[in-house]
Amino acid sequence: MMPHVSPEPLLHSVALADLRPTQMTVGLIEVARKRHEWSVRADGDRPDFLGRHMIPVVIGPKGRRWMVDHHHLARALHDEGVEHVLVSVVADLGHLKPDAFLTYMDNRNWLHPFDDKGQRRDYKALPKHIGKLTDDPYRSLAGELRRAGGFAKVDILYSEFLWANFLRGRIKPSRLEHGFQDCLGTALTLSRSRDAAHLPGWAGSVE
Repeated sequence: MMPHVSPEPLLHSVALADLRPTQMTVGLIEVARKRHEWSVRADGDRPDFLGRHMIPVVIGPKGRRWMVDHHHLARALHDEGVEHVLVSVVADLGHLKPDAFLTYMDNRNWLHPFDDKGQRRDYKALPKHIGKLTDDPYRSLAGELRRAGGFAKVDILYSEFLWANFLRGRIKPSRLEHGFQDCLGTALTLSRSRDAAHLPGWAGSVE
């Protein structure tokens, strides 16, 4: 039997704490930015905001909902005390056994089991709760780089992690820890280089 992929998303309100992450890390600087944006948002606008930012999920074994995007937003909302969010169900794979489910998710690029060093880990290392996501400062740098125009936003899952790993190999952790803004300037220069031409959203020149 082929896994069922919904032709149109089905919308549900669910407990944020019940969502399962499909990645191991987030950029906590980016989470902090999203927390601030939520904290200053008027109470009356918050339900509409959640309606515009539904979290896409895949239903897995035992009916668990696995997030396939918006981990930074979900972590920010969790840290701000939000208990329920709207999700869109993009696929129902609940009939698969756990191993087959994880393999299918991986092959569809719906999993990103890489740690804060950019190293691939076993599926079992994926956190079971949004609050357990750990910090990857290079993911924060990649997010700031995109907002600064270093590369274009593209509809490719985990694309900013590819940029994070590109920067990880070129900017030392100690330098990033003590000079984030200086590293952002370096990252902007690196992002225009031919070395980055293979990355999604590259905004450099072929000349």
